[in-house]
Amino acid sequence: MSAVMLALIAGAVIGLALGALGGGGSVLAVPALIYLLGFTPVAATTASLVIVTVTSATALSAHARDGHVRWRTGLLFAAAGVGPAMLGGALAGRLPAAVLTVAFAVVAAAAAVRMLRPRSSSESIIHVRPGRAGAAGAGLGAVTGVLGVGGGFLAVPALVNVLGMRIRVAVGTSLLVITVNSLAALAMRAGTVDGLDWAVIGPFAGAAILGAWDGKRLSARLSGQTLQRVFALVLLAVAGFMLVDAAL
Repeated sequence: MSAVMLALIAGAVIGLALGALGGGGSVLAVPALIYLLGFTPVAATTASLVIVTVTSATALSAHARDGHVRWRTGLLFAAAGVGPAMLGGALAGRLPAAVLTVAFAVVAAAAAVRMLRPRSSSESIIHVRPGRAGAAGAGLGAVTGVLGVGGGFLAVPALVNVLGMRIRVAVGTSLLVITVNSLAALAMRAGTVDGLDWAVIGPFAGAAILGAWDGKRLSARLSGQTLQRVFALVLLAVAGFMLVDAAL
């Protein structure tokens, strides 16, 4: 199978995840670029930021039109996490790769388990206070910095469980967080963009954008509880794969 065809398939899957679940793109994009398309890890992470930024921004516009984005909370999340993410990134450079892999898997599994637990009706809507949102965003930024991921797969559980957002609003708001964080990270990697294989990244990003629209339509047809369970199962699958990889 040609590289372009593999890029189209992988892009469609990642776009579907971003559009329907509000996360998962950065988790899926980097392994796809490395293991399917032969990118080096450095090139793959930079290319992933390009793909996830464009796809998240596209999916964000669709969710925003439906009123499923809390702009103030999302921007506060992104802004509050910048400093902690930088500190976390400095710490990550001193940790063994196996430790980072296990930590990633544990955090993903914990978020999934928490989302799978039934929530009482009193937890469905909670008044979002700026201080609470800022604290949660800072914590998310720290974890994102240490683990070196985009953070969307952690943002949705944080928005649902910490701030009490409904799942569809959390999905839309997480796309705002992903877009801002990806743009900031991409700006720090501007010097590595010129060497990327745009003949592969272009089709990858295009398929991801189309997949994000399909994911948005899928999210409108499924109940919030179903989306939450699907997202939790995706997190558990990622966690299990990484634990196995770390053990080998």
